[in-house]
Amino acid sequence: MCAAIREDVVSRVFAPGERLTEESLAARYRVSRVPVREALRTLEAEGFVHSRPYAGTFVAEISETEAEDLLGLRALIEPFGAERAAARRSQLHLARLELVLAEAGELLRDGRHAGLARLNTSFHQLLAEASGSPDTAALVAQLGNKIAWVYSVELPRRANDSWREHAEILQALRDQDPERARELVADHIRRAQQAYRLRGGKGVRTPQHG
Repeated sequence: MCAAIREDVVSRVFAPGERLTEESLAARYRVSRVPVREALRTLEAEGFVHSRPYAGTFVAEISETEAEDLLGLRALIEPFGAERAAARRSQLHLARLELVLAEAGELLRDGRHAGLARLNTSFHQLLAEASGSPDTAALVAQLGNKIAWVYSVELPRRANDSWREHAEILQALRDQDPERARELVADHIRRAQQAYRLRGGKGVRTPQHG
C-alpha cells in the first residue's frame, strides 16, 4: 500500500500540495482505510506527504535546498558504489543490468518515456547492489525514491543521453574497470545535476531525467 501511494506521488499522479484523503485513497487502491492510514504515516516520516491539524494530509514538495542536498549525496555515494561494482560484480548482476537497459531501449524507440524513471531507479539500485556493499545499496535505495521525485518529469532530450551513459557504465562493469566506472558515474550524475539546474522556472516541476 505504501509503495503504491509513494509511486503515485513520485510520478506526480498526485500533484504537490494536493490533499489526500483516506476515503479517496482506499477507493482508488481498493483497500480499507486502515492500511491507507498506516501508509500515510510512513510516507509522512519519509517526507513525501505532510499533515496539517484539522486540515488533512497533503502531498509535499521538494524544496530547492533539499533537491541540491539529495543530488550532492548522490554524487558522493554512487561513484564509490560503481567503483566497487566493477571489481565485485557477478554475471547475474550484469544480466540484470542488461535487462533494464534493453527494456529502456525499447521504451525509447517507441517514444514511451513514462516508464523510464522507474527503470532509471532500478538501474542505479542494481548498480549499488553489484558493489557487494549492503550499506551502499541501502543508502542508494533510501535516496532512490527522492531522486526519482526530483527527476519526475521526463524530457526526451536528456533521456537518450542518460541511457547512453548507462550503457557506457555497464560496459565498464563488463570490463572490470573500477576507475572508468567511477568516472562515468560521476560524469553521469554531474550532467544530470547541470540539466536540473538549467531547467526552466523554479521549484522541481520541470527537471531533466538523470
